[in-house]
Amino acid sequence: MHVEVAATVPVAAAAPVDALDVRAKRVAEIAARHAESVDREGRFPAEAVAALKAERLLGIQVPQSLGGEGASMSELAELCAVLGRACSAAAMVFAMHHIKLASLVTHGLDSAWHCTLMERIAAEQLLIASSTTEAGIGGDLRNSLCAVEAEGGTFCLTKEASVISYGAQADLILATARRNKEAATSDQVLVALLSDQITLERTGVWDTLGMRGTCSDGFLLKAEGLPVAQVLQKPFAEIAAQSMLAASHLLWGSVWFGIAAYAVDRARAFVQGEARKKPGQVPPGALRLAEAANELQAMKSTIVAGLARYEAAKGDPDSLSAIGFSIMLNNVKTTVSGQAVDIVQRALGVVGIAGYKNGTPFSLGRQLRDVLSAPLMISNDRILSNTANLLLVQKGSGKLLSA
Repeated sequence: MHVEVAATVPVAAAAPVDALDVRAKRVAEIAARHAESVDREGRFPAEAVAALKAERLLGIQVPQSLGGEGASMSELAELCAVLGRACSAAAMVFAMHHIKLASLVTHGLDSAWHCTLMERIAAEQLLIASSTTEAGIGGDLRNSLCAVEAEGGTFCLTKEASVISYGAQADLILATARRNKEAATSDQVLVALLSDQITLERTGVWDTLGMRGTCSDGFLLKAEGLPVAQVLQKPFAEIAAQSMLAASHLLWGSVWFGIAAYAVDRARAFVQGEARKKPGQVPPGALRLAEAANELQAMKSTIVAGLARYEAAKGDPDSLSAIGFSIMLNNVKTTVSGQAVDIVQRALGVVGIAGYKNGTPFSLGRQLRDVLSAPLMISNDRILSNTANLLLVQKGSGKLLSA
C-alpha cells in the first residue's frame, strides 16, 4: 500500500487564555469519550489530537521567542498524566510528539532553518513523529543503516522504518540516519522531514495487544532533493543523551502513571461502594487497595524525583551527559514501567470480575493491555544491560540527598 502524505493544513493562531491544566482537562474529556473506539478499531485518536491542536498544546514547549509558551518538562509530564487517565494512546501520541520537540528545542536554536520550523510548529500546531527504529537494527536507536546522501546543497534519504508511530498522520517526522554513506552506524544525525516532502510506503500493520491507537505501522520512507539545512549537525549521540533520553523516560513514565492512577481510582470507588453496602465492615479488597495506593505513591515519587534532577541539570551539557544522570534516568524507566503493570494488576484484583468484563464502570481490560507495553518500549532488558555497562565505571557516593 502506498501512502502519499498530505501537506499540512495550518491551524489559525489564537492567544491561549486558560492555564495548561485547564486546557489539558478539556482535551482529556474528549479523549475519554473516544478511547474505547480508538482501542477497539485500532485507529488514530483523531478527536483527541484535533482537541490538542485546538487547545494549542502541541507547541507549548517551543520558546516564547519563537511563538510558543516555553513549557517545562515538569509541565509536560503533568499533562501526560492527565491524558493518560483518559486515553493511553492519545497520551502516548502527545508524549512522543513532545519527546521529539524537546530535541529541536534543546539542539536547534542555533539553526535558522530549525528555528523557523519551531515557529511553524507553534503557529500551525504541527504534529511530530519519530523514525528511529530500522529494519536490520530494530530498537537500537543509537545505530542506523540508512544514510544521508548529500550532493551539493541537497540530500536524499531512504529508510526502512520498522515502526513509525502515527507516521501517516504526522505533519513532520524526525528521522535518524548515518551522517553519510561512509559513516559508521553509530555516527548519526537527526533529520527533519515535513510530510509534503516525503513518501511513505506502508510495509507493516500495527495489530497489537494494546496501545493500538498509536498506529505504529512500518514504512519505507523516502525523501529526495531536500535542503541539507534540514539536517541537525550536532551528533545524534549528544541529542539522545542530553534531551531525548530524559524526555522519553520522564514523559512515558508520566503517561504510565496516569494509567495506573486511573486504575487505583476505579479500585477505590469499588471498595468504597462495597463499604457502603455493609457499614461497619472492612471490604475484602481494602488491603489490596492500600497496597496499590502505596505503590502508586512510590511510582509518583520516582517520576517527581527524576523531573527535579532533570530541571536542575537542564542547560548544562556536562550534567545531562554524566554517567550518574544516565543511570538515574534508566532506573526511572525500568522502575516505573514495572510498577505501572503491577499497580493495574493489583487494581484489577480488587474489582474482580467487574474489572475483567468490558462495559462496566470498573472495566480495566484496556488499561491493563495498554500498560503491558511499558516494560517493552524500549525493552527493560536492553536498558538494564546499558545500565550494567555504565555501572562498571561509575563511582557511587552512597549519599541520600546527592547523585
